[in-house]
Amino acid sequence: MSDEISHLREALLALTERVAVLEQRRHVSHGAPLDEGGFWALNGLQARLHDDASTTEGAVMLVGALTLPTGAPVSWQQTVGTAGQLEATWAERASVFAALGHPVRLELLRHIVSGTHATSELAAVEGLGTTGQLHHHLRQLVSAGWVRQSGRGSYEVPAARIVPLLVCVLGAER
Repeated sequence: MSDEISHLREALLALTERVAVLEQRRHVSHGAPLDEGGFWALNGLQARLHDDASTTEGAVMLVGALTLPTGAPVSWQQTVGTAGQLEATWAERASVFAALGHPVRLELLRHIVSGTHATSELAAVEGLGTTGQLHHHLRQLVSAGWVRQSGRGSYEVPAARIVPLLVCVLGAER
């Protein structure tokens, strides 16, 4: 009986230690307020990489949570291991970035994310060009996957593209 009690104590101690580690990770990845400038997301990613022996080269993560001007909440997290990323060709992604390379398309995206979805409303926005130009730019954005048609004459940025879009905009800051 005493061996069984000793074993249970050891198991309880091991479990207590595991819970403490998990709570520390939770604190590291969620505990630092955004305005403190702490690397809470990076620390959480590094802790996961440390625990995952199969990931030796590293990982890159996109993460974000926001409330759109329409009131809709958006949360997104995407992580990819970096093994082979620097050796693989990036050329096939050029069209996705090219779609963002026009000021009118960036403005279109900003207006669509902000809640202007109907083509008629977008056509009324000053600086977006003629209806024909507007449709040309919308086709480019749809083709690149930044926008999808949500109904006849209505467009939206898919929730899974909002955070990556904002990351691209943030990455373009100098």
